[in-house]
Amino acid sequence: MPKCPHCQESVTIKSVRRDHHSEEEEVDREVYGTIKKEVMYSCPHCDCVLGFGYFVGGFLTGRP
Repeated sequence: MPKCPHCQESVTIKSVRRDHHSEEEEVDREVYGTIKKEVMYSCPHCDCVLGFGYFVGGFLTGRP
């Protein structure tokens, strides 16, 4: 199980482990943008930023 490097609590991403996760351990995910979606992942326990990502979404790909 992955752990937050700041508070050492267990965290998980919902899409990876659907069978053994709890809402308290699920990483917070904030999505911004309309065409180029930027995502910020943060720890649900201490609210420290765990990482960033981006993907192309919207009208071009049909992704929400």
